[in-house]
Amino acid sequence: MKLAYYPGCSLDGSAIEYGLSTKRTAELLGVELLEIEDWNCCGATSGHNTNKLLSLALPARNLALAEKTGLDVLAPCAACYNRFRNTEHVVRHDRKMQEKITAVIEMDYAASNQTLSILELIVNKVGLEKLREKVSQPLKAMKAACYYGCLLVRPQEHTGFDDNEDPRSMDLIMQALGAESVEWSFKTECCGAALATSRPDVGYRMIYEVIRNAREAGAECLVTACPLCMMNLDMRRRGVEKAFNQRLDIPVYYITELLAIACGDSPRDVGVHRHFVEAESYLASLPEKAARIEAEEAARLEAEQAKKAARAAQAKKAAQDKAKKKEASEAEAMAKAGDEKKAAPAAEAAAKAETKEKAAPAVEAAATLAEVGDKGSKAAQTQAQAAVPAIAEADDDGALQKKINAMIKAWEKSPEKVAARLIEDEERAAILAQVVSGDEKKTARLAELMITDKDKAAKAAEAFVTGELKKRQKAQES
Repeated sequence: MKLAYYPGCSLDGSAIEYGLSTKRTAELLGVELLEIEDWNCCGATSGHNTNKLLSLALPARNLALAEKTGLDVLAPCAACYNRFRNTEHVVRHDRKMQEKITAVIEMDYAASNQTLSILELIVNKVGLEKLREKVSQPLKAMKAACYYGCLLVRPQEHTGFDDNEDPRSMDLIMQALGAESVEWSFKTECCGAALATSRPDVGYRMIYEVIRNAREAGAECLVTACPLCMMNLDMRRRGVEKAFNQRLDIPVYYITELLAIACGDSPRDVGVHRHFVEAESYLASLPEKAARIEAEEAARLEAEQAKKAARAAQAKKAAQDKAKKKEASEAEAMAKAGDEKKAAPAAEAAAKAETKEKAAPAVEAAATLAEVGDKGSKAAQTQAQAAVPAIAEADDDGALQKKINAMIKAWEKSPEKVAARLIEDEERAAILAQVVSGDEKKTARLAELMITDKDKAAKAAEAFVTGELKKRQKAQES
């Protein structure tokens, strides 16, 4: 795969480690980058605030140069990517503006090519399966908060490669690298951009809230794909700590740095040592941490297997005892009746009754799970819970999916009741029910998490509600 490469003003300067790791990422994934000759600054926020035609012409000149090569464009910087996609959209939908832009740049430009972000390239063009094949040093034990910022996925009509409220592409990449991506509600919040310079009283607060929220969600590091976000979260960290009188020791990485490291490179090869907030020691601690977690998991599995074996042995003995009693009972009945033909149907009926009795707890548990919103008697709930382990132990590959499907049906039937299981606050639970209703994607995601990891389900639910409240607030303000 060949792409026209636009490094922009940052990747050879303040974000040189992003430039190094982006080129290395392309090499690892088999992507050939051809830097656009004689490229110019995209204008970023400065051009956008100065003049509309200027803000379009600056990116258009670069895109026109790339268009001549017939290649799509890779713009790793979130700001450059956003300005490029905006210009493409305008040129494709406004013929008069296209003519003005063409006159200004003195080149034809029809927006026949497309600009890609680094996330879109990895997930949609290269593919996660190919990425997994390249991983040789998985980032096990890493707990990362994927920070998209405000430019990579907005506005939706310009970018469109990911959800603008709950994007998942960076999370999927991190999971493919072996790390855990935490659920949190600030993944698309603004870091303050240049406000950290012009209005530090405002900008520092925005930076602080992003870092604080990530830490409270359980993250041990932040991951980004934006040079300006990195600058605020990394370079301005000490100023933020001083302003809020609090240590915020959590490293920040570019997604491309972690990808290259997971594929075998050393942190220094891709510039991690250049960060302002020390970031090498956390990476160095991961192997030992991963080994400890694996040992704990192995011990847990061994204990579970021992319990399962003990239960199986106990069940086998009980079954044998029951069979012996049954044989004695049948023999006694046959002796009393003196008619073997009459005794046989009675024994068969007893066996059927026993089978039905044995299956009853599992059937009742499945029904109770499907009716998750039903606040029935405690006895019924206890009976369902007692039967659940029996279901979980079944060697049926489709068992997990059946539980998830049952939970999805419960959401569709009684969203308010299911929401109350995740969020105690009635008002926030009602909002969650509204958000999930009619949204198959969110319903399926919450249903899966409720079956596999209730803590993550609760965090995801809170993130959905927080995002919805912010959308409503913004709508009121506009």
